[in-house]
Amino acid sequence: MGTLESDGKTRCFGGELGKEFYAHYHDHEWGIPSHDDRHLFELLILEGAQAGLSWETVLKKREGYRKAFHQFDPAKVAAMTDEELEALRHYPEIIRNRLKIYGARQNAKVFLEIQQEFGSFDRYVWGFVNGNPITNHRQRFEDIPSIIPESDALSKDLKKRGMTFVGSTIIYAYMQAIGMVNDHFTGCWRYGKG
Repeated sequence: MGTLESDGKTRCFGGELGKEFYAHYHDHEWGIPSHDDRHLFELLILEGAQAGLSWETVLKKREGYRKAFHQFDPAKVAAMTDEELEALRHYPEIIRNRLKIYGARQNAKVFLEIQQEFGSFDRYVWGFVNGNPITNHRQRFEDIPSIIPESDALSKDLKKRGMTFVGSTIIYAYMQAIGMVNDHFTGCWRYGKG
């Protein structure tokens, strides 16, 4: 359904007082098709970091992640040493879970392999929806599933290639984030805007 906010816009989420950053993410990123490999890598790492936590928590630490992980340059992340990764376990601007920190390097290595094989990560990942976003017609959060067949297939393939923190639920959230799936509510001002 969404909520009518003080700026006159109805949003799926993010308009509460003090959460303007969340509304900005909703308005300018979530559900909007992305084809930039660096952005695709950033959101893949952030979605993995979110596992077990709220997306709001991760968004608040996004700048910290950008500093910690070389502005999400996958080649630089793939080359990070164990010492660099261990130092991040004491860096309060990110989620300091050891497996998630080391998983970022592992996923960067696989990301680069996929780029090499397909020419770009974009070409690879969008192939799971035949290059076209899945546009749903949801009216409330209860209508949104946690997985779909396409997230299952992408998750399975990423795991087979060696990525971590890419379960089907995480991958469905990722697909929403990068616009492979448009789950904006029918009453939301972004619905149908692409």
